[in-house]
Amino acid sequence: MEPLTADERLTLKTGAFGAVFLVSNAEPGMLAVVRESFAASGAFDEASGVVKEALSSGPLPELRRDSALEIEAVVLPALSRSLAILREKSPRDVDVYRSVVLTAADRVARAHQGVTPAEATVLDRIRDALAESA
Repeated sequence: MEPLTADERLTLKTGAFGAVFLVSNAEPGMLAVVRESFAASGAFDEASGVVKEALSSGPLPELRRDSALEIEAVVLPALSRSLAILREKSPRDVDVYRSVVLTAADRVARAHQGVTPAEATVLDRIRDALAESA
């Protein structure tokens, strides 16, 4: 296993945190955001190995908040790129990353009054991004 560079760790973080951000912003509401952030952090805490290290170290990714489409244009490719990075440097962690991101995104969607149609759409896009490189 080859160690990840700072840029590669940031890519993994951008994909994971960005996926949560996209789901969280699919349905606005301040109380929901608090519940959702707790739900996501629990999933990230369950990560292991290289994925845990990448998600828990270094700076947080800076996501422009101009529009959901602009954020998606950064986050979805970061998810696919993250799988490619892991496939190359730590193949056993590909499934860990995919699982952690999907679990976090799903928990965020369910954290406040169940999954809405807007959240379901975002979850599908995240699943697609993580499946593309499978």
